[in-house]
Amino acid sequence: MDVLSRYEPLIDDFAAFRAACERPLPSVVRVNGIKTTPERARAALEEEGIDHEPCEWHPGLLRLDTDHPGRTWGAFHGWLHGQEEVSALPALVCDPEPGERVWAACAAPGGKATQLAARADDAGLVVANDRNLGRLSALRFNAERLGVTSMAVTNRDARNYSLAPFDFDEFDRALCDVPCSCEGTVRKNPDALDGWSLGYLDEIASTQEAILRRAIQATRSGGTVVYSTCTFAPEENEAVLDRTLDSENCRLLDFDCALDSRPGITEWEGERFDSSVQRAKRIYPHLNDTGGFFCAKLEVGG
Repeated sequence: MDVLSRYEPLIDDFAAFRAACERPLPSVVRVNGIKTTPERARAALEEEGIDHEPCEWHPGLLRLDTDHPGRTWGAFHGWLHGQEEVSALPALVCDPEPGERVWAACAAPGGKATQLAARADDAGLVVANDRNLGRLSALRFNAERLGVTSMAVTNRDARNYSLAPFDFDEFDRALCDVPCSCEGTVRKNPDALDGWSLGYLDEIASTQEAILRRAIQATRSGGTVVYSTCTFAPEENEAVLDRTLDSENCRLLDFDCALDSRPGITEWEGERFDSSVQRAKRIYPHLNDTGGFFCAKLEVGG
């Protein structure tokens, strides 16, 4: 099955979308604000002879002229972290303040969780959880390399996450960058669609909904929950939001996004969704020369 062709009715320039999906992904790094500034990071790259340019929408993201950003001096010393450009969006939308408690529900290997810590000046608490024990080693390595001191790492199932070990009852914010079918990563991983099936979409959507619902339950009234995937499937995006809006006390919010995007859709294959899902953003690869992404911002108790 040609998986991507099922989204042709949703995308205004499908030929450009298809062409972008077949191109390699640009090499991008995030400047780690805990250890350095964009200016110092750029100077270090220039000293190393690596060409670079800032991403237009975010000065802390740099596109590098190398396929191996992890081998740079800056990466070794924790100044830089290789991170797909569009995947920097959810932490920006979550936008934690210093002193706040933030839950990264599915955090490994740590790119977004360490970005959350940096956004809060490494002065709050980021509880970085992942149920995959093997991936947690990468998370710990990245947190140490990037100098994060405000992070607690846990290894539990996010769907029934307990706050009992902590001395608080609620988070201020949560980021649910949930496991998904990864359709939007096809530029980075050309084999991403090999195991795709409608049955898997149904299975993973149930998990996604359970994680999002638990995040809302574990976040204080008025707090923020961000939901994101790297897939195009409405079954994993708007449909999950629609069911969660029905079952939990929350509402979707508008949010600024400097990347070119499209609103969430309200109908898919005969199923209608709550009109507020249009406040979510769909980011297709041809719009900004990135991977594909979906991001939504919710307010608890709205």
